[in-house]
Amino acid sequence: MTPTPDPKLLAILVCPLTRLPLRYDAIAQELVADRAGLAYPIRDGVPILLAEAAREFVPSDD
Repeated sequence: MTPTPDPKLLAILVCPLTRLPLRYDAIAQELVADRAGLAYPIRDGVPILLAEAAREFVPSDD
């Protein structure tokens, strides 16, 4: 089982491109920047907030 990131840390992390808050996706173990269409990986409990490490996706219109 992969540990959940500290809620205090999640509360202060933002997307390095948009400067908007990130959403934690526990299933994919990613921090998601919906507006930017990027999902940043979490490796060994450490968020990798580099655009070149992020996975691109098409944001939904929710």
